[in-house]
Amino acid sequence: MSKDKSYYFCGIGGSGMLPLAMIVRESGAEVAGSDRALDQGRLAAKFEWLKAKGIGLFAQDGSGLNSGDQILIASAAIEDTVPDVAKANSLGCARMTRAELLAEQFNGSPRNIAIGGTSGKSTVTGMIGWILTEAGLDPTIMNGAVMKNFVADDAPFASSRVGDGDIMVSEVDESDGSIALFDPEIAVLNNVSLDHKSLEELRQLFGDFAGKARHCIWNRDDAETAALIQGLDLRDAISFGFSEGADFQASDIEEAPISSCFTLTAGEKNFPVTMQVPGRHNIANALAAIAAAFAVGVPVADSVSAIASFNGLARRFDVVGSANGISVIDDFGHNPDKIAATLKTMKAFPGRIIAFFQPHGFGPIHKMGAELAEVFVNILGDDDRVVLCDPVYFGGTVDRSIGSEFITDAVTAAGGSADHIADREACATHIAETARPGDRIVIMGARDDTLSLFASDILARLSA
Repeated sequence: MSKDKSYYFCGIGGSGMLPLAMIVRESGAEVAGSDRALDQGRLAAKFEWLKAKGIGLFAQDGSGLNSGDQILIASAAIEDTVPDVAKANSLGCARMTRAELLAEQFNGSPRNIAIGGTSGKSTVTGMIGWILTEAGLDPTIMNGAVMKNFVADDAPFASSRVGDGDIMVSEVDESDGSIALFDPEIAVLNNVSLDHKSLEELRQLFGDFAGKARHCIWNRDDAETAALIQGLDLRDAISFGFSEGADFQASDIEEAPISSCFTLTAGEKNFPVTMQVPGRHNIANALAAIAAAFAVGVPVADSVSAIASFNGLARRFDVVGSANGISVIDDFGHNPDKIAATLKTMKAFPGRIIAFFQPHGFGPIHKMGAELAEVFVNILGDDDRVVLCDPVYFGGTVDRSIGSEFITDAVTAAGGSADHIADREACATHIAETARPGDRIVIMGARDDTLSLFASDILARLSA
């Protein structure tokens, strides 16, 4: 599908762009790209690795485009005035979105598994990919996060894997509606809740997604998902969850700070399951992954064995380290469901929580600021603390009239403890100075790879 073609990725360092660039590069295509972070001198290690993999990197000024045969991969929202886009237009280059190129790869695969839902997509994708790899099926995996099981000296940013098998596993995105481009053999639907789109739009997108799959793996515990499924005429659907009636059901749950175990009931058999990742949400993720693997022929016992050695994903409840009795956790939480899952996992065990959150844009505060504040208020206790810096902003036209203070003001008005400190470095100083032994600091946010560096910096301050 991609061999002998030439792709130019505008924003190649992004969490969705980079793994796709690696997949098409491994298929024999020529790949080059640009990135604003590269121009700004950020994330040097990532770009050095891309260059070492034979990917050409250029300033985001149009200089990397020199032939009308190149295909520009860029967000549909990028204006024609952006130099890369203007140059591509002048050369007559074809243009595709990331999702269109991914869908072309995915739909052309002999067998495929798509993972959709508001939350848990990356984790379930990583789990399925690991199970299939351990089962010898050698899948190709497209993820939006680094999968720790596949990290190696020559693959430090392993958010994708290219295999020789006939199965492709990929998370698919509802936020831009591109989930509609995918035609899965197996569709996993984790959950349906407010995020980038209205619930009405999400119901339509996810309903169509589930309805056209040969097998649908769906969350029986999620009311929105269950309502969708009831209205569809599905073939070979498999439900998962904690509730009675789930085809793949978890019971006898035992949670620990960084691990968990449970009993899986599938059919007439029970299987003891141990995992190296914590939280009930990850147990649900594991159920979805095992059910999806079963749908492609992997015995449940083999999946249970594989899931025991699943190491998780970078920035998904990623324990950075501890210093002076204080732990630092790096997490991708950025919408109400994801943040709630992380905080509930932490509240299951003693110790004060200092929750730092960098909103992933001004738009999401408009969309779900009230819901985000409600999560902090409902889950955190009187002794816990919330700290927000200004939203991530890399330029462009956006309504910035409502910022992080909207969330902190709402938390404070409801009786919680929340501080808005505009500058992120000032937040680090504040957190390091106020943390005390027994605290757990969680760094949350999306669309900014430097948050991991921020978490490491806080740990270093605590160690000093």
